[in-house]
This record gives sequence, C-alpha cells and structure tokens, in this order.
Amino acid sequence: MENSILTPRKQKLLAMIVEKYITTGEPVGSKTLCEALDMAVSSATIRNEMAELSEMGYLEQPHTSAGRIPSQKGYRYYVDNLMGVYELNEEERRGIASWLEPTSADPDKVLERAGGILAQLTNCAVVSTSPSDTQAVIRRAELVPIGTHTAMIVMLTSAGTLKSRVCRVDCELTLEVIESFYNIASKHFIGRSANDISTAMIQTLAAALGEKALLMTPLLVALSELAEASSRLDIRLDGQSNLLNYREFYENAFELMEFLHHSNSLAQLVTRGRGDTDIKIGTENLFRELENSSTIMSRYFIGGHDSGSLGIIGPTRMDYAKIVPSIKYLSQLVGSMLSDTLDS
Repeated sequence: MENSILTPRKQKLLAMIVEKYITTGEPVGSKTLCEALDMAVSSATIRNEMAELSEMGYLEQPHTSAGRIPSQKGYRYYVDNLMGVYELNEEERRGIASWLEPTSADPDKVLERAGGILAQLTNCAVVSTSPSDTQAVIRRAELVPIGTHTAMIVMLTSAGTLKSRVCRVDCELTLEVIESFYNIASKHFIGRSANDISTAMIQTLAAALGEKALLMTPLLVALSELAEASSRLDIRLDGQSNLLNYREFYENAFELMEFLHHSNSLAQLVTRGRGDTDIKIGTENLFRELENSSTIMSRYFIGGHDSGSLGIIGPTRMDYAKIVPSIKYLSQLVGSMLSDTLDS
C-alpha cells in the first residue's frame, strides 16, 4: 500500500473528494472542501493540496475552471486504504434474505433471484455463474414420469448444479422401467464424477444391458447429456439496462452492451479474480470495453468448496463502501442456501 506517500491531510482530502463525487457526480472544488473540513485550513492550502494530488495522479481536472474528480488511481487508493468498513445492519440482512428465501430449494432459481436482487440494490449489471467444480460428483438422479412415454430426468451434483431434461421413450414407463433406471443410475452414475460420463461409457453400459438396452438407452443418453451440461460454466447476466442510466457510458454504450453478450469474455471476467472478493477499477480490467468501468466479483462456496461467482459491472463512480458488503453478504447467502440444498 502507499500510505507513506500521502500525508494524513492529503488522505482526508482524497477521501472527501471521492465520496462527494460519488454522491453528486459533480467535480469537487476547494470551497466545498473548506466548508466540510473540521480543521482550520485555508482555501489556498486546500487548492495546493489538490494540485499536488493531481500531479501525483490521484485527481483529474475535467475543465480548466472546474473542481477535481478522482482518477482511477485515486479510486484504487481510496478502496485499498481509505474506504470505511460499512456493515449491513440486521434489517438490511433480513430484507435481502427474505427476497432470496422463496427460491432456496432450487439452485437455478437462487442465482436467478440473487442476480435480480443485486441489480436492484446496486443499479449495475450483474454477472453470476452456475456452481462449477471439476471434481463434482453426481449426487442424485431422478426420473419423474410426466406422461405414458415421457419423463423428466433430473440430476444434482455435489457442486450444487441442478439440471433437468425431458426425455421420450418408445415403451411405456412402468414401475419396472423406473426401478431399472434407479438401479442402473445408483450403480453406474451416483458418486461418479460428472466429467467421467462420456459417450463411450454410455455405449459400453448399453451393450452390457442386453435386452434392456433399447429401452434404457434414451434415458442413459439423457443422463450423460445432463452430466456434460453440469460440468460447463453457465453465465447469467442481469440488469444490463441499468448501465444506460449512467452518463459515463453514453459514448460507449453500444460497445459495452455488445461486450456483455460475449459469453467467452464474461467467463474470463468472472474467473480471473483474486481472493474471495475482487475489485478491478478502470484499466485494471482485462478488456478495453471496461476501461471506464469497475467490476466487483465475489466467490461463493458450497460445502466449503469454491463453486462460483456473483458480481457487478458498473461505473467507476460507485459507492464502493456500501456495494462491496452487499455483494459479499449476498454471495455468502447464495453459498449457504445451496449448501443446505445439497445436505437436505
């Protein structure tokens, strides 16, 4: 950290400028700071300090006669060194939990609702990933008849991934057929890594089933397709239209919207984090389209395993002190709910 570079007064002025600018969106002048400071400092002294902060790269002056705004370097110093620790109060925690609670039995719905909640709380675009774990094993495989010849196959992995698919068979789905499915699934799928389920494995298994092969193959193929789908990283995007409300994005709004629909780019964005919560400001982001944006990504854990990400894309002018705790709490809640689903 660079605490030794900035004097306490410079640190205080930088923090005030960042927080004023976050609130108002207007450049901050020396007069505003002089009125807000609780120390006896002249306006000239403040102007000198602001000029030095500008020379050091922490502030920018958008117009000759205007006040200053934080640079990306200024935001980074503020986040790393000056930002106060805001704790969600009990009412805020209960509110977020109550919004999420109705979906707690369905992993896909949990992430869908979490994305909507975070978009509403932050007014930013939200990116989330489905639970993913290269070591995930198949925990459950269910067959739910929905017609004489049609069934819903449902698979749950140890990573919390829940996938389903409708499958049609030529013969009638009798109790005997359903029992055979469960016996085969229990013996050959449950407890096995989802990555190990391959076409070759299904072909070998079908060949060993003898007269039951014709009947069971469509169901086994559906299971293998679900296993493949569960090992892929699914990315969800919510609230992208929120970004159109920020004047910071007026010039590159189309480019930014295009970027958000490139799943490969988003996959790199959400998997290249550092630690449990990762904040990248402006050009710290990997992609040129995000060089005037900030991204905050938080990992969620299922059963103690790093399983996925939940985070936002927004302008660099955002209330980091309040947004970061909200993202952290929501990601912890998602992990807890998905862990409870697996244990039930």
